[in-house]
Amino acid sequence: MHELCNFFMWCLVINAIFFVLWFVVFLAAGDTIYRIHARWFDISREKYASIHYRLMAQYKLAILVLNLVPWLALRILAA
Repeated sequence: MHELCNFFMWCLVINAIFFVLWFVVFLAAGDTIYRIHARWFDISREKYASIHYRLMAQYKLAILVLNLVPWLALRILAA
């Protein structure tokens, strides 16, 4: 059970780092990334931002449900 608890903890940490990195890159280089995607797809800036924010929200929810909740449940069971 200890190894499984460590597994979920590290999954949580890695996914949280990836999420924060995604957010920082989106803030710092959002215009550059938008211009690249606008060349490939016919997409407005508002639609681009909406898609990114929706995906970030879904990813954050997945982190909570698939990493944090199992880790907390295992911590409670191990106590």
